[in-house]
Amino acid sequence: MPVPLRAITVFHAVARSGSITRAAEDLGVTPSAVSQQVQSLEVSLGTSLIGKAGRNVVLTEAGERYFEMIGPEIDRIMEATQRIQGFRSVTTLTVRATPSLSTKWLLPRLSGFVDAHPDIELRLDGTNEPTVFQKDSVDIEIRHGTGGWAGLHVEGLVEESFRPVCAPSLAAPGSLGPEELARHRLIHSVKSQMQWPLWFKLAGLAPPGRWRRLLFDRTHMAIDAAAGGLGIALESDLMLWNDLKSGRVACPLRDPPRVTLTTQWITCPHESLRHRKVRAFLDWIRREREAWTAERAAATL
Repeated sequence: MPVPLRAITVFHAVARSGSITRAAEDLGVTPSAVSQQVQSLEVSLGTSLIGKAGRNVVLTEAGERYFEMIGPEIDRIMEATQRIQGFRSVTTLTVRATPSLSTKWLLPRLSGFVDAHPDIELRLDGTNEPTVFQKDSVDIEIRHGTGGWAGLHVEGLVEESFRPVCAPSLAAPGSLGPEELARHRLIHSVKSQMQWPLWFKLAGLAPPGRWRRLLFDRTHMAIDAAAGGLGIALESDLMLWNDLKSGRVACPLRDPPRVTLTTQWITCPHESLRHRKVRAFLDWIRREREAWTAERAAATL
């Protein structure tokens, strides 16, 4: 029986987009033509591959396994075809990271990667939405969390050191004792894993009985608020680095305790490690991590 290559590529488009309508738009055909192709593939394989969930589709267990097996091969075939046809001269690599990490740490370093890999077209997707790799067109996600996501390659980006920071005009570097923090407004990054109560606990300090708070749901907003003199923020040196070096913010504590935590994790499907573009980015970001760690160890910020 002939291999239904057209039906396989149509199923791949449906599984990747999660929608028959979007797959039809991507392929330039009608939704009914997409449905017919998927049905013919199901008949050929003798099993159901997709089901309905409202306007979207969901993969059956067999569909998920089949998509996982054919996905990398179809991607390679499509990329090879596009190269031969001249539709694209570069490979696209999509990296997803939180807006704060993208802005504060990745973006200032990206020139090294793009200059070293002119054949790779990088797309940096700054969002807090977790990636569903089987559906989203994302190659690598630097995910904020605690790590340990089953079924993925996971490695910590770096161990971060958290410290209070503020504008030097609000409190000079080294001018405050821990007990004096509560005299100022304390800025909270509400999505951060390192909150003020945890920092006081890990630092072996008693938290203040009362405090004035200012809350933000983005780290870069909390940092900018601290730099603007609105209060004292608790942030990671990973996010703070350029602001510390420029003097926009500084730690107002005398002998600040060292409180560390890994909150950013490099993640991707294990099978993606075979792709040259993924390996290139991982090699680059590991070198950047080593260079930044060495710079941090030598600095006196």
